[in-house]
Amino acid sequence: MLQDPSRKYRPYRPVQLADRSWPDQLITRPPVWMSTDLRDGNQALFEPMDAERKLELFRMLTEVGLREIEVGFPSASQTDYDFVRRLIDEDRIPEGVWIEVLTQARPELIQRTMEAVSDAPRVIVHVYNATSPVFREVVFGQDRDGVMAMAVRGARQIRELAEANPQTEWRFQYSPETFSTTELDFARDIVDAVTEVWEAGPERPVIINLPATVEMSTPNVFADQIEWMHRNLSRRDGIVLSVHPHNDRGTAVAAAELALMAGADRVEGCLFGNGERTGNVDLVTLALNLYTHGVHPGLDFSRINDVVRTVENCTRIAVHPRHPYVGDLVFTAFSGSHQDAIRKGFAVQQEDGPWQVPYLTIDPRDLGRTYESVIRVNSQSGKGGIAYLMEREYGLAMPRRLQVEFSQVVQAWTDDTGKEVRAEELWRIFEQEYLVLEEPVDYLGHSLFDVEDRQGIRLRVREQGREETLTGVGNGPIDALLAALDADVRVQHYEEHSMGRGSDARAVCFMELSADGVPGDVYGVGIHPNIVTASIRAVISGINRIWARLPADRREALFRAGERFG
Repeated sequence: MLQDPSRKYRPYRPVQLADRSWPDQLITRPPVWMSTDLRDGNQALFEPMDAERKLELFRMLTEVGLREIEVGFPSASQTDYDFVRRLIDEDRIPEGVWIEVLTQARPELIQRTMEAVSDAPRVIVHVYNATSPVFREVVFGQDRDGVMAMAVRGARQIRELAEANPQTEWRFQYSPETFSTTELDFARDIVDAVTEVWEAGPERPVIINLPATVEMSTPNVFADQIEWMHRNLSRRDGIVLSVHPHNDRGTAVAAAELALMAGADRVEGCLFGNGERTGNVDLVTLALNLYTHGVHPGLDFSRINDVVRTVENCTRIAVHPRHPYVGDLVFTAFSGSHQDAIRKGFAVQQEDGPWQVPYLTIDPRDLGRTYESVIRVNSQSGKGGIAYLMEREYGLAMPRRLQVEFSQVVQAWTDDTGKEVRAEELWRIFEQEYLVLEEPVDYLGHSLFDVEDRQGIRLRVREQGREETLTGVGNGPIDALLAALDADVRVQHYEEHSMGRGSDARAVCFMELSADGVPGDVYGVGIHPNIVTASIRAVISGINRIWARLPADRREALFRAGERFG
């Protein structure tokens, strides 16, 4: 049993912001995106990326449209230092892309960082120090003034080193690490001190990044903190206000969205939420959330499968199959009621109309995905999903009652095997159930002839290893067929349509039959280029299925000439 948490854990503190405005805001434009995949995401891996994998991921990040990419912590390891140098020395940074490097606010680390990016075309230098009480008191052993002095010295050193290298276009960024557990007045004061050193203004904007280094409260509290800072910072018109939410409580996406509503301009995170502990905020989910509400995120995820596979290959971490928008199963419905609603939605969805397919928040085609995996069948599925797959893959539009009947056949198969059944397996089950039954009547062929105003048929069949020709006359081919077979069955419903188009089109016929001793009606199905032949096959299919359902001692009664097919 869990112990009483009130003795061990402290409740989060709300922000006194009675006139908060963010709940009434809408996100109408995308933020500035910054990827930390190559730094924060990389340091969180069991097996950090080597240079080649980092290059592959860097290329992909630029291809999807990211223009700010944190490429490493060059003062922390030789591997990161060498990678940053390789990007610069081999001219691998595309026009318009800013590389970002991270450093703690320590003189020797700042010096090493600035050496790593010398001669780069465009660089964001990101300096940070932790500001919350537990870090001030436990980690640094300093008061507020000491922590502020550390930040100011770092900001001044970065400015001086940058001014000595005018060949590079510089941007400066500061993060009060552990912002979300820092007193707001101190967070404001330390940021104001740093922006004063950098002389932030509209012509010289700097980035102020406010991280939820460890997510400690509900997203609305983080939004209140961001709005408070947005209102109270000096030189706000010279600040790009950035957020860096982590996902310790599982609400990083919500925190980022509410932060944008509260005044943030920029979001740092990783594709698919990689990062320390439970990860950074998921940039793909954030971007596609915007997209589904009509706001283009400015990032191109139209080939999302390629993005997923690249990230998986580089990080050696699989994207969860239920990951929002991009998981292998997110466009897959196994539930019968879901499948039925999706199938009906696809049937009426207009090509250029608003997206209104039930259960699907986004058109899979917009992400370069297909509809092939939208509906799949397992033991939880119903007739709608089965019908959808059969129609989409094979052009077989089954009558509703046949959908019900066939779904019971499939259900028995899935219950028995415990497996998912794919479209090709569905077709195999359908063939075995409806198209290839040969007992008791094995159809070989037929010919029609006229008898005055009536229709005659000569039916060639095989029974008990012998070929026979049966003759019957009726009002039409089906009535003549039943007369030839002398079968005690009744036709309740008949339906036919084409499968395919042009010269390759085939007719499919559905015949609903009933017989004494068999509960309900039973379907037979026939498929053939000739409509009459398809109809005859459908009748014989239904008769054979009725015969299979009868007790052995009652099968002879199905045929009035009982001994022939007994």
